[in-house]
Amino acid sequence: MSNPSTFAPSFSLADMDMRARDIFRDVVEGYLETGLPVGSKTLALSGGRSLSPATIRSVMAELSRYGLLTSAHASAGRVPTQAGLRLFVDGLLEIGDIGKAERNTVEAKLAAAGQDPEALMQNASAMLAGLTGGAGLVLAPLSGTQERALRHVEFVNLDGDQALVVLVHEDGAVENRIMARPAGLLPSSLERAGNFLSARLKGRRLSEAREDVLAEIAAGEAQIDVAAATLIKKGLAEWSEPEDRQRRSLIVRGQSHLLDNLEARTDVERIRQLFDDLERKEELIDLMDRTEDADGVKIFIGSENPLFSLSGSSVVIAPYRDQQSNILGALGVIGPTRLNYARVIPMMDYTAQLLGRLLHR
Repeated sequence: MSNPSTFAPSFSLADMDMRARDIFRDVVEGYLETGLPVGSKTLALSGGRSLSPATIRSVMAELSRYGLLTSAHASAGRVPTQAGLRLFVDGLLEIGDIGKAERNTVEAKLAAAGQDPEALMQNASAMLAGLTGGAGLVLAPLSGTQERALRHVEFVNLDGDQALVVLVHEDGAVENRIMARPAGLLPSSLERAGNFLSARLKGRRLSEAREDVLAEIAAGEAQIDVAAATLIKKGLAEWSEPEDRQRRSLIVRGQSHLLDNLEARTDVERIRQLFDDLERKEELIDLMDRTEDADGVKIFIGSENPLFSLSGSSVVIAPYRDQQSNILGALGVIGPTRLNYARVIPMMDYTAQLLGRLLHR
């Protein structure tokens, strides 16, 4: 599980004795379960403790001084701060495997989409929203040249100073592009450039092979002339432009679930801000893009993610991959900071694995 480290509380788990650690865990778990402050009397009556409420209050006060717990006033129960939640998630959260019943539910929901990739991603987003009580996100795979395996490349001479490049993908899709033709480039050089690229790109994504092709040209090992090499380098640069990569969509389902959370109902401004944030699709896509290379599930709590800092929401994101472990996109859940992380994390992980397999079966 990969996590940002925005919060760095000066009081760590290593600084806690077992009593403080147990009380801290019980406060956080109680809050995550109910959304309500946890009082010393409640803790004294639970878990078979032999501690008095006064002793527990003293420990909770110490944890509050170190920024891990907070309360509305001195006599109120405590809730974890964002720093406290981060410490709990990183060090005390016990994550099991997804249960058989939930596994069957995830499989059934996704299987209902049949062979339609768009319906599959729509179902995944709605299913995550329903099972977690938050908003579900699915970032669709990139559809640009860089992210699809190629079968063949061919250059065709055009009138003027232009050339047509024909990109044939392994899935049968064909892209035709017009590009400037370097001065002095002969028709035979166009053919050699196409053969050179076809041999090196066949069955590979451009993003995987680009550096290898450029290194071979730079080392003088490519059996092509200078004009053909210039054409290839120009083409690789153009096909790698950001606008070629952004032909993707973000599917958001379950926004209404966010209205059901107890905290949100008491703060209309936070709900308005959260819904405003959800409308900023480009920034959401950028957030998910930047977390796709994580080893596993990544968690942002409250202001750790600037996009949702004002609404105080948590975001859980997991990449999904094809059978060759290439990252296709990402899926996520947005909800209150008191998300049931122990349940959400294995569910996200399993859904990501299944979605990747089904998209490329």
